[in-house]
Amino acid sequence: MEAHSDMAIFVAVIDSGGFSPAARRLGMTHSAVSKRVRRLEDRLRIQLLLRTTRSMSLTEAGQKYLREARSILHGIEALEAGMALGADVPRGTLKISASNAFGRLQVVPAIVDFMRIYPDLHIDLSLTDAVIDIGYERVDVAIRSAILKDSSLIARKLASNDRIICVAPAYLETRGVPTKPSDLAAHLCLGLNFQSRFNDWEFRGGRKVRMDGRFTCNSVEALHAACLAGVGIARLPEFMVGSDLAEGRLISLLNDARLPSESAIYAVRPDADFVPMKTRSFIDFLVDRFSPTPPWRTGAGRD
Repeated sequence: MEAHSDMAIFVAVIDSGGFSPAARRLGMTHSAVSKRVRRLEDRLRIQLLLRTTRSMSLTEAGQKYLREARSILHGIEALEAGMALGADVPRGTLKISASNAFGRLQVVPAIVDFMRIYPDLHIDLSLTDAVIDIGYERVDVAIRSAILKDSSLIARKLASNDRIICVAPAYLETRGVPTKPSDLAAHLCLGLNFQSRFNDWEFRGGRKVRMDGRFTCNSVEALHAACLAGVGIARLPEFMVGSDLAEGRLISLLNDARLPSESAIYAVRPDADFVPMKTRSFIDFLVDRFSPTPPWRTGAGRD
């Protein structure tokens, strides 16, 4: 009986970067791996790989097959893991992806509490601000702050992704308080140093102010630090500044003029017929933790 399917061997060839590395990984010979990939192409009646003596690349059909094959294999692995470990208790490894800021401030504390409930569960967390391909990376749950468009994903809303215009009290003591959006032109405003809607501060009545401040950087967390230090005014995620507002380190501005956020924070998983207990349990845990009132929304410290 064959230990590996043709599909799994094909994916292993791509992931390993060639036939010989895949053969070593699978415990097979180079010729056996090559024959199995050729057999797959013959059965599909389409070429998946372009081969030369020195290189190998995917055809357009090969790229499509690879995407679908990864999803199928991930589903099979999840199914077998759930059956082997017991479908009624979250076990095994849960692979999670989140943005740097939200991950560090909100997801890590949630994971710590979740692991206390399920001590047999192993967590593999990746923090990145890039929008990754969940199927390709074999991620079980991704926490994203965005307007979702990918119909191949299943998402559950955790909270709105509101952004608050805020400032340190020390800044206001020397520069005064802006009372309307147009006043911001006379103030030091903080923004990202790359093209982003984050720098477009939108207000009621269709008013939009693009920030070109004295301090820019490529990190929202660095903007937060600069704002706390009194460098200027920033528009920051509420999940990041909630405790600062509640404890008076920051003061919010122009709340009556601020538009509600169009984006939200979601727990996202691949669309699959079988969803492991570890995935379902973690998403349910996040929903209970962040909805309807997330931990950062205290209602204090607002003007």
